[in-house]
Amino acid sequence: MNSPMRPPLSAIVPEGAPFTADQRVWLKGFFAGLLDGDAAALSPNEASALMPGVQIGGEEEDGAPWHDQTMPIAERMKLAEGRPLPRKMMAAMGQQDCGQCGYDCKDYAEALFSQKESRLNLCVPGVKETARMLKALHAEIGSAQAPVAAKAPDAASPAAGTPQAPAGTSRDNPVEAVFISRALLNKPGSAKETWHIEFDLSECGLDYAVGDAFGLYPHNDPGLVEAVIKALGAPADFPIGGRTLRAVLTDGVSLSPAPDNLFQLFSYITGGERRKKAKALAAGEDPDGDAATLDVLAAIENFSSARPDPEAFLESLDPLQPRLYSISSSPKVHKGRVSLTIDTVRYKIGARRRLGVASTFLAGRVAPGDKLRVYVQKAHAFGLPAAANVPIIMVGPGTGVAPFRAFLHERMVTKAPGRNWLFYGHQKRDFDFFYEDEFSGMKNSGLLTRLSLAWSRDGDEKFYVQDRMLQVGRELWSWIADGAHIYVCGDAQRMAKDVERALIDIVAAHGARSTNEAVAFVAELKKAGRYQTDVY
Repeated sequence: MNSPMRPPLSAIVPEGAPFTADQRVWLKGFFAGLLDGDAAALSPNEASALMPGVQIGGEEEDGAPWHDQTMPIAERMKLAEGRPLPRKMMAAMGQQDCGQCGYDCKDYAEALFSQKESRLNLCVPGVKETARMLKALHAEIGSAQAPVAAKAPDAASPAAGTPQAPAGTSRDNPVEAVFISRALLNKPGSAKETWHIEFDLSECGLDYAVGDAFGLYPHNDPGLVEAVIKALGAPADFPIGGRTLRAVLTDGVSLSPAPDNLFQLFSYITGGERRKKAKALAAGEDPDGDAATLDVLAAIENFSSARPDPEAFLESLDPLQPRLYSISSSPKVHKGRVSLTIDTVRYKIGARRRLGVASTFLAGRVAPGDKLRVYVQKAHAFGLPAAANVPIIMVGPGTGVAPFRAFLHERMVTKAPGRNWLFYGHQKRDFDFFYEDEFSGMKNSGLLTRLSLAWSRDGDEKFYVQDRMLQVGRELWSWIADGAHIYVCGDAQRMAKDVERALIDIVAAHGARSTNEAVAFVAELKKAGRYQTDVY
């Protein structure tokens, strides 16, 4: 096969050969596996024909083996031992490249190391353990600038010396958009509450592309704000930099989880065993086994004898971070509008009901006509192929379907000839089939070439999108062999990893590869931009 005299790929399995479609797919994978062993010997044209879009002998690996959302931080830091400090900082990040910090993980780490960025608490997925690790690593730089919590009234302000991005293109320079409407996507009987949310962008002039994310600054629940004020024992109109305590608690600071700095403050104004406990919590320890459940209100109640000055209290809190959501609309279809698909988060800890800040804000506390601070976070590497004829495979259960609705709308209006395959799933078909009429119409029109569904609570056994992928693995491999781009959106901790494992199994089973070769093949898809994820 490696001889210079070997026949061209098109002659290996001629079109007129007496094979069925299934046999042709298998043979295509078989010869791809054989030739892949000496991929370096292939000409560029042969390599392109073998695996369209995959770079053979491409750029070096990033060298970040910890870049895995499911890996515990202790394991990530172990893998980063002996690496330069910026790489250790990157390992401490949440590993989602979600953009909520305004960077990807690598760029955020480098900005901290170069001291172009001083805020250590921007990594939302990394939560407190990332902030603690970054604080320790930041101290190794010998920076004269101490990593203090951002002041509440300036929660959205950029770091000193950071050039301001154009309005509406950064968390540090948002614009105001008008909330238009919300519509419930679940039918009565669902265990979920998911909303289709729309904003009017015509006044602020924001533009976006499919694949981008929409950032917004929410408000805290008024009931929680009042409970914090009462527990603090301070007047709601206490003046804070030209604002009131209530106003800053509403839209300036995070009320969950309780930050280390708050426990540090309590340690200064209490004594005895309570001081020891506060110091332990500030150091990341868990003396009572409940540290993970302590939001700001619970922390105040745990140290009810301590009554900090309201201004010092606010300075100990983290800023209220913006929330990022995948955009579920195309500007080519809905000019001047943007839509989101959002699950409402509500849960109980003890006797108290906890609320997702942004999700419950959008689900009920914001009214049509209200203006919110928003921005567009450009996608780092998540978007439609440049060539309109390239087939795409989209895997998006639950709210993960959001960007794929946008992709399909875009391909519909541009009349893109590429084939489209959507894998969608949720709990129950009768209650949780988001955008059912739209997707059914797309299927009937031919825009949606294939629609594969998975319902985890309709049968005796749970059945997920990755299970459906394995069922249709031969056809899925055929699409991949034809150059399809693969997209996954949704839960990073379980779904995305399960989907990748299923894909590896499919490549191995139907692409005539060993498991190790299948892993390498999927890695090449990622490097070539043919396997893209938007996970959270």
